[in-house]
Amino acid sequence: MNEETGAQGPRRVTAPWLRDARRDGRRICMITAYDAPSARLADAAGVDAILVGDSIGRNALGYPDELPVTMDDMVRATAAVRRGAQRALVITDMPFGSYQAGEDEAVANAIRLVKEGGAHAVKLEGAGRTLSIVERIVGLGVPVVGHVGFTPQSTNAMGGAHVQGKTRETAQAILDAARALEAAGVFSIVLELIPAPLARTITNSITVPTIGIGSGPHCDGQVQIWHDVLGLGGGKVYRHVRRYADVGAIIREAVSSYVLDVQGGQFPTREHSVSMDLDELAMLDQEPDFDKQREDIEGVAR
Repeated sequence: MNEETGAQGPRRVTAPWLRDARRDGRRICMITAYDAPSARLADAAGVDAILVGDSIGRNALGYPDELPVTMDDMVRATAAVRRGAQRALVITDMPFGSYQAGEDEAVANAIRLVKEGGAHAVKLEGAGRTLSIVERIVGLGVPVVGHVGFTPQSTNAMGGAHVQGKTRETAQAILDAARALEAAGVFSIVLELIPAPLARTITNSITVPTIGIGSGPHCDGQVQIWHDVLGLGGGKVYRHVRRYADVGAIIREAVSSYVLDVQGGQFPTREHSVSMDLDELAMLDQEPDFDKQREDIEGVAR
């Protein structure tokens, strides 16, 4: 161990560290987060990377999907996560519309996520026209993560969140896209909702690490959504999700107890209140029945 490393690895995970993970036999753990408290907890738990996902739309902003999420949403969330994460690499999704309109706009938005949000890297979905954008962003010194398989920003074209790559033709297209993204300069690729054998084939066919979500155990790492892992989503639990705690139930129980205490006059009590010298209070300009008020106040204080 040297001054640049700690018990869980480097003091700050970097894109090169993540890129070299497979070579060094390290399994990568990534999780989403959208705010400083969540990032702080995830960071302290030892995750290698935090993805500020455009899934913030569904999980935190109340949208039906990722499509309405804006650059302002992502910049603000990224800045919050950076304030909470001391070790983990912070990767930010470029939201729908931030890179589809053209290369110049895409580059400007990627730079904004780094300059204003503090992102260490950005993630773009798909290949095709995206490849030239990846090359330009990487060429400017911004690390990029690729994303193939099911790509949520294309949910309308794909007809929903379905497993991709189950036929020879579609599997070949995903494999080709992963290879092309590697050639374009990405340092890692997310594989979402593809069959496990295809994920293993892709992982063995490229040199950058693969991060799976719903793609089986053969990837170099895994990413899960904070709300799914902790039971905060409140909706369907997908097959690829392992719920490690039902924090949602704990929160509901706690808030329910708070409601009952307020309604029943059990909160706040004297221990939650600040008193004062009642003689000082008596000098205020008030109604003449202060003595009755004093009795009431002293009764509450007792």
